[in-house]
Amino acid sequence: MASSIKKHTKETVEINMHEEMRRGFSLLSGKWKLEIMWLLNQRIYRFGELRKAIPGITQHMLTAQLRELEMDGLVERTVFAEVPPRVEYEITKKARGLGPTMAALTEWWQEYGGTLPLKKAATRGRKAGEKKAV
Repeated sequence: MASSIKKHTKETVEINMHEEMRRGFSLLSGKWKLEIMWLLNQRIYRFGELRKAIPGITQHMLTAQLRELEMDGLVERTVFAEVPPRVEYEITKKARGLGPTMAALTEWWQEYGGTLPLKKAATRGRKAGEKKAV
């Protein structure tokens, strides 16, 4: 009786690093996500503290960005059963893995930041005294 031998081959899965990096960049893309992550890398923040720490961000946009970061597993939201409710945000262990990247960016900025042209802060919404068109 002849024994049949099955050949087991492992399919080689090629990883397209360009596509993978695009996925990684998309996690942190957007006007506010990097700034939020930068702050949360320093310490735990309450929602109101984050809003005050990021000039120009709206409550709606901060909420949306935090939800996306939470869904991606980079930010953890803790709600305390208090009146009024207290909500705190902190980065996850996965996000802490970005620490060396943030440190490298800090080092790069300290060396080259002074050589970059200053940009005026973009004004968002209506200017003071400007009325909404009806």
